[in-house]
Amino acid sequence: SAPAEIQSLGMMAVAAVGLAINLLSMRLLSGGKDESLNVKGAYLEVWADMLGSVGVLAGAALIWLTGWRWIDSAVAVGIGFMVFPRTWTLLRECINILLEGVPSGMSLQAVRETVAGTAGVAAIHDVHLWAVTQSKPMLTGHVVLLPGADGEQVRRDIEDRLQAGFDLHHTTLQMEREDRSPAEHIH
Repeated sequence: SAPAEIQSLGMMAVAAVGLAINLLSMRLLSGGKDESLNVKGAYLEVWADMLGSVGVLAGAALIWLTGWRWIDSAVAVGIGFMVFPRTWTLLRECINILLEGVPSGMSLQAVRETVAGTAGVAAIHDVHLWAVTQSKPMLTGHVVLLPGADGEQVRRDIEDRLQAGFDLHHTTLQMEREDRSPAEHIH
């Protein structure tokens, strides 16, 4: 019934300092945000704080110019809603890693086509593409060789193509011959 007076000039000063610190922090964290979920989480937190500082600056300026105290509450609610997008972004990536989903930005079909298009490859099956961490994709698969193909050379060629085309450096490939009996294909 008797809300305290809002010190809009003090709000602007504190928000301006916060904005400067957040911008500096974002700059420092931006280099590692795509390689570590921990750094990305910190970056998203600082990003949200930076938006909060901008909101507080704008709100304080409006309160100072108009005297409308309700703007303080509206800005607080708006800042609260900024939690959802950053939480969803981080949660989606964590779930994808935990469920061994195909890494973001990679196409399982494109990887399969690259392997299948390598000289000496008759077919590929049991292909799994996932990431252990945000920046470490992995691939396993069974490669059926054409008759007369050198398995070691084909494996190296596949790995070279996957490294060049997908930055995929951790692969485990089982080389198989077409002429093996069905009993030899038991896994």
